[in-house]
Formats: sequence, structure tokens, C-alpha cells
Amino acid sequence: MTAILIVDDHAAFRQQARALLEAEGMQIVGEAADGPSALAAFRALGPQVVLLDIGLPGRDGFAVAEQLALEPSPPQVVLISSREASTYSGRIGASPALGFIQKDELSAVLLQRILGIG
Repeated sequence: MTAILIVDDHAAFRQQARALLEAEGMQIVGEAADGPSALAAFRALGPQVVLLDIGLPGRDGFAVAEQLALEPSPPQVVLISSREASTYSGRIGASPALGFIQKDELSAVLLQRILGIG
């Protein structure tokens, strides 16, 4: 089973995403609220996938994705945002992330499709 880390600065969204994905059979191994705690949680938990909010305080999700890509065993990163992908004018495609999901469209099926599993 694929281990997932959810990174978002809103606790309510993290809880909602965890409940939704676990109900659909996915394994959530941890949560983080900002870039530094995301990196620490990744290093401590070793998830294969990081569901990463773009709009984090301090260091945005693009910068965190770039840092994660430099790890010895980098995770697959899927960016998330409450805004549409077009808001980021090509930055999603230029990032090391595998894809993007708008928060209100989050589902295990969509996540698995981006990851190429299931």
C-alpha cells in the first residue's frame, strides 16, 4: 500500500483529506502544516507520496517540492490548491511534481491516476 503524507496549513483540510483518502483505502502516514515540518515528516516517515499544498506559509509548495526532489529517495509529489491550476501560469508543469489536484476535486481515484497506480 502506498504511504502518503498530507501537507497543508489548514488542519480542517488535512482531516478532511485524511478521512476521504482512508475511506477509499489509502494509507495516510502523517500530516504537516508547513515546509519545514513537511521535510521533517518526510525524513521521519518515508512516505512514497506527498500531497502538497502550494499555498503554504513561508516557503511555498513549489519550493518544498524542489527540496523533496533532492532527497536521496525522493517521494512522488502531487500539488494541491483551492485555486485552479491556471492560476499558477505554468509553474506546476515546471515543478518536479507529478501533477495537480484542485482541493474540491480530491479523490483516491484521481490521485491514483496521477500516480499511475490502481
